[in-house]
Amino acid sequence: MTTDSEHPPHGGPPPSPAGPQDAPTTPGDTADKTQGAAQDDAIGYCAVFEVREFRPIFVAHVLSMLGIVFCEVALAVLVFKETGSALLTGLIFALTFLPYAFSGVLLSGVSDRYPARRVLVTCDLLSAACVAVMAVPGAPIAVIFVLRTVVSMISPLFIGTRAASLADILHGDRYILGRSLVRIVTQTSQIAGYGLGGLVLVWLSPRGTLWVTAGTFVASAMLLRFGTVDRPARRTGNSTLMRDSLASAGRLLAQPRIRALLLMWWVPPMFFVVAEGVAAPFANRVGAGSLGFGLFLAAMPAGTVAGEIAAGTLLKTAGRDRVAAPLACVSLLPMAAFVADPPMPVAIGLMLLTGLCAAYTLGMDKWFVDAVPDALRGQAMSLMGAGIMTLQGVGMTVGGAIADWVPPYAVICGSGVLGTASVVAVVRSVRRSRTALVSAA
Repeated sequence: MTTDSEHPPHGGPPPSPAGPQDAPTTPGDTADKTQGAAQDDAIGYCAVFEVREFRPIFVAHVLSMLGIVFCEVALAVLVFKETGSALLTGLIFALTFLPYAFSGVLLSGVSDRYPARRVLVTCDLLSAACVAVMAVPGAPIAVIFVLRTVVSMISPLFIGTRAASLADILHGDRYILGRSLVRIVTQTSQIAGYGLGGLVLVWLSPRGTLWVTAGTFVASAMLLRFGTVDRPARRTGNSTLMRDSLASAGRLLAQPRIRALLLMWWVPPMFFVVAEGVAAPFANRVGAGSLGFGLFLAAMPAGTVAGEIAAGTLLKTAGRDRVAAPLACVSLLPMAAFVADPPMPVAIGLMLLTGLCAAYTLGMDKWFVDAVPDALRGQAMSLMGAGIMTLQGVGMTVGGAIADWVPPYAVICGSGVLGTASVVAVVRSVRRSRTALVSAA
């Protein structure tokens, strides 16, 4: 499960997520701003789609996620078919995580120094070009690995820019629910996407499926180009891009409030993915077969989708704010229950419960956008995404390595116990940072 953040940073009214430099506006923007905070509490997911600019962004995200899933499935089949190496097949999946730390930190300045629409469209078109080259018959495996790395380096820039631009388009509670819808699509793709990818491979070759992926990226680029407003860059700079990105990352991490919130985004997913990383040996140990393995993997994303929908529909803004910290603190406790070496049906239920607790992210979205300066919003979102993906890769790798020595249920239990202690410590730091801001005000 991936998760893609507390109260006003200066003790007064929450600052607007979109600053004065964010003009021009759309009719949807104007209608959104006039709703008022009181009415925001009463809106639901349907209200997000009333904002014209969000609709093409949402459809583009659906297409991109389908393309990414199809790409992963096709590349895994292609690499294994041409090399017969399980190691190389695993590495092509690992490349989804590994480049995030590099581009998410060193190139994050792109998100704020260039107009958001230009960055998003360019990222989509570059990704489409890379995948198209992979799809060319006879493309060497080494070239495929290089291009897969490039696509993975582009991803955090795209995700960070899109997350930041949502705060320009959606305001108040619509922003929180819009971010939730993006996560719901991401989690749903884990449930259904791989099955759809497998069906596509029934009719198309792996390289043919890659052409489908390239097409989804092009379609996404066109939707973003012609369906969104061309807003100016948030800021300009004379320093080199990497130096500016590193300096901005340093400024963000130097602020206790932002640092604490980033840790709250980063730490829980690092422990969540351990269960997914040892799913295969766990299913083999309990004799569950391929069906049990698939249900085990789908349970946490399914719980996440259900939890997000429930929190977004049933709770008002204040309610989501109140439950965020407690839910985060207990989110890994179901994994600690694996100490009993549960049978597969119980294990699936525990994973579903873990996913349900991930509804804490709706409260965190508001905390984070309130804490981050507008001029650094894109870089903050890119840095957040880079940390999430990188630490998930670390968690999955470490969990898998430990599972070579101890039973997989014990690895999941250990992750739940250690993760709970870590998350509680992070939540305490988040609360301290809030108290410090209120006192300073």
